Amino acid sequence: MSHVPWRRNLIVLFFVQLLSTVGFSLIFPFLPLYVRELGSVTGGSVEFWSGMVFSAQAVTMTIASPIWGAVADRSGRKLMLERATLGGAVLLAAMGFAQNVEQLVLLRTLQGAVTGVVAAANALVASQTPKRQMGTALGLINMARWGGVAGGPVIGGLIGEAFGFRESFWITGALLGLAGLAVVFLVREDFHPVEKSQRLGFWASYRVLFTSPGMAGLYSLTFLRSLGSTITMPIMALFVLALNHGQESGAAALTGVVIGASAFTSAVSAVYLGRLGDKIGHVRILLASALLASVLFVPQAFVTAPWQLILLQTLSGIAVGGLVPSVAALMNLWSPAGNQGVTYGLDNSVQASARIVAPMIAAALAAWTGFRGVFLGTATVYIAAAAVAFVVIRGSLNQGDSPQTSPGD
Repeated sequence: MSHVPWRRNLIVLFFVQLLSTVGFSLIFPFLPLYVRELGSVTGGSVEFWSGMVFSAQAVTMTIASPIWGAVADRSGRKLMLERATLGGAVLLAAMGFAQNVEQLVLLRTLQGAVTGVVAAANALVASQTPKRQMGTALGLINMARWGGVAGGPVIGGLIGEAFGFRESFWITGALLGLAGLAVVFLVREDFHPVEKSQRLGFWASYRVLFTSPGMAGLYSLTFLRSLGSTITMPIMALFVLALNHGQESGAAALTGVVIGASAFTSAVSAVYLGRLGDKIGHVRILLASALLASVLFVPQAFVTAPWQLILLQTLSGIAVGGLVPSVAALMNLWSPAGNQGVTYGLDNSVQASARIVAPMIAAALAAWTGFRGVFLGTATVYIAAAAVAFVVIRGSLNQGDSPQTSPGD
C-alpha cells in the first residue's frame, strides 16, 4: 500500500466518476424523444419502448455486476474500471448511429452488461486507500457521482437542443473515452491476486461474503437506499406540473431544479458525513441518515407549491447522501479481505435491481393513492432502512466481529 499513490488515484478517480456519471445521465432528458424519433420496425408504443430502453440496461447490469466483481478480485480492479469506461464509450457512441429503437434497446442491454463504473471505482478505491481514510475517500467518489447526476441532465438538455440527439451520444462517448484514458495512464494499482490454491470459486466467494457478519443487512440497506432514491423519479415531473397548476411553461426547469437540488446536497453531505464517519463511526451516520430521510419525506406528500418541494428535497438530499458512504465504508470494513471486487459488484447489482422495481412501485402507488402517496411510500422505505440499520448495528456489536465495527472507527 505504501507504494501506491492513493491520494493521486483518488483525485483522478473523482474526475473519472464525475465525467462518466455526467456522460451516462446526459442522455436521460431526451431519451424518450430519441425513441420516438427512431421509431420501431416491429410495432409497439413509444411508452413501451421508452420503458424497455431504461429497464433493459438495469436488468443486464443486475446479472453482470456480480460476475465482473469476481473477475476484479482475480484480474485487478483497474482493469474492470477500464472495461466499464472504454466499453461504455464505444456503446454510447454507437447509440448515436442506431437506425431504429430495437437497435437502441440492444445497445442499452449491452451497456448494462459491460459498464458499471460505480462498482469498479468503489472497489479500486477501497482496495488502495488506508482504512482510516475510507469514509472520506468513498464520500468523495460518491460526491462526484451525485454531482454528475445533478449536472448531467441539465447539460444533456442543452446539448440536445443545440446539437441534436445523435450528436449528444457521440459527445457522451467522448466523455467516457476521456475518463477511460485517464484510468489507463494516470491510475496505479498495487494488485496482488490471491494464490490459486487459496482462491475461492465464484459461488463460494459470494457464500463467504453473505455469511460474514452484517453483510446481508448492508445489502438490504443498499436495496432500500437505491429504491428510496429512485422511486419518486417516474412521477416527479408530473407532480411538479400539478404543483405548478398545470402550467407546462417552466415545469421542466422546476423539475430539473428539484432533482438537481437534492443531488447537490447529497454530493456535499457524502463527503462531509463520510469524513465524520471516519471519526465517530459509520454505523452512527448510517442510522441517523436513515431516520432523517424518513422524517423529511413525509411532509413532501403535503406540499402545495414547488418551492416547498425544492426546500424539502434539498434537506432530504443531505440524509440520502449520508447513507451512501457509510454503507460503502462498512462493506469494505466488514467484508472478507481481498474481496472488494465481489463486494462492490454485488452492491451494484443490488442497486440495479432496485431501479428495476422502483418504476413499478411508483406507478402502483400513484394509481392507488395519487402522486402524494409515492412520497409517503418513500418515507416508509427509509423507515424500513432505519429498522434494518438498527438490527445490523446491534447484531454486529453483540457478535463483536472486529475492532472495525466499534463506534470509534
